[in-house]
Amino acid sequence: MRGPHNILRLIRTGATLERTGAMPVILNALDAPRTLKFAARFIVWPFQFLGRRGDQSLSPAPRALTAMGPAYIKFGQILSTRPDVVGPELAEQLRVLQDRLPPFSTDVAKQSFKSEIGLDADDVFSDFSEPVAAASIAQVHRGELKDTGQSVAIKVLRPEIERAFQKDLDTFYFAARLVEFVSPKSRRLKPMDVIAHFDGVVRGELDLRLESASASEFLANIKEDKGFSVPSVNWSLSSRRVMTLDWADGVPMGDVDALAAAGHNLSELGDRVLHMFLNHALRDGFFHADMHQGNLKVSSSGDIVAFDFGIMGHIDEYTRRVYAEILFGFIKRDYKRVAQVHFEAGYVPQDQDVDEFARSLRAVGEPIFGMDASNISMGRLLSYLFEVTERFGMETRTELILLQRTMVVVEGVARSLNPQINIWEVARPIVEGYIKSNLGPAAVLNDLTTTLKVLARFGPRLPSLVEQALIKQYNPEPQIVKRSWNGSLKPFGLGVIFACLALLILLLFIPINFN
Repeated sequence: MRGPHNILRLIRTGATLERTGAMPVILNALDAPRTLKFAARFIVWPFQFLGRRGDQSLSPAPRALTAMGPAYIKFGQILSTRPDVVGPELAEQLRVLQDRLPPFSTDVAKQSFKSEIGLDADDVFSDFSEPVAAASIAQVHRGELKDTGQSVAIKVLRPEIERAFQKDLDTFYFAARLVEFVSPKSRRLKPMDVIAHFDGVVRGELDLRLESASASEFLANIKEDKGFSVPSVNWSLSSRRVMTLDWADGVPMGDVDALAAAGHNLSELGDRVLHMFLNHALRDGFFHADMHQGNLKVSSSGDIVAFDFGIMGHIDEYTRRVYAEILFGFIKRDYKRVAQVHFEAGYVPQDQDVDEFARSLRAVGEPIFGMDASNISMGRLLSYLFEVTERFGMETRTELILLQRTMVVVEGVARSLNPQINIWEVARPIVEGYIKSNLGPAAVLNDLTTTLKVLARFGPRLPSLVEQALIKQYNPEPQIVKRSWNGSLKPFGLGVIFACLALLILLLFIPINFN
């Protein structure tokens, strides 16, 4: 019954999207083909009564997603990081998605702790508070260790959350396959890739050992960064479904009045937030990709404290160098060099004209540099840049999209602290410093040394590897021609939709448990 079960779930999802008014918003944002728009709305319209109403104070898309539960809320949060998929306007709407789910009981959290750690929570903690934060995947309690008196945060996954997410993931994959089958034109949106990306992110967040590892790696990277800190993980009290780490005391970054009342320098804090993010992205290639005010505090000592490491960004060393050169080129307003970097990196196909590309980049950069300091935005620049590069045939690079989205969020945090901040002037020393240390003579020598070390490791095998490569070059394997099914199946796309509709009508008389 997996197929029919997914069809029913999909219809119920569509009914909620239609009832809340989110269906046309999402289809238009995705620039969905006309056939797909017609089929989707035609099928679900008669079944709107099956859909949920949602919170009418929200805009249609967040309203629908919050009404449908944890997996949909998380999906919306992930899509808010992919303006390349849903468009900048819908991505902006989805950024306000909040986890509006009730907490589960503290007794259940304690039972989960005992099941995972093997110790009774009352034996470990002198205090285990009621939930202080409840999200779509987990909730957080504040505790105090009996042996040391130290305050800690205890993050516990929701009961049966893995099973609930797996059901919804099955439906998402089913929907993506159906969309690709019915409308081959929609494949340019890569629906299966989007769901696979979501699947990977969620599976990472459903194993708190991975989040603990991210927190530990992030802490190791920033331990020398003055004015920035990350809570330490208590590995002995952490497992797959439980994560225990130091409690982060401080004023929430979003409470600007409280920060000012506490005597913190708001302008300096704004500069530091941006400095830290660029350092982590360029220097380490590992950055906090959900760095909004809700995940930042300012301690009494003035340190910025980051927490919640479920979404982290990774950029390899080569991409970091390319990214730094692009930013530096824009800072220097050397658009020809920015264009050349894109061609050298292979981001733009070689059959494009580098001079024409440079002129297009100038059209992106000059209007921004003509703005006053309060309106200059690196995030906006990157957004416009991606639009231009897409026109010149550059394929979407997920890591850069995530970087651009985080840049926008960090800029927002910095501007909330200092509305007059000049993003370029703050970023310039970080980017210039990275360029000097990673693209100068010392960097070239270091690259050569690293290359020689790699060759030394493979030294005994080099002759055989070269021989195999030459043999393969002159004796290529015969290519198997695969039959394309697009043409033969395309006429039957709508037929499948209507067959599913007929099946649904029959199955409405069969009691199905949606939980």
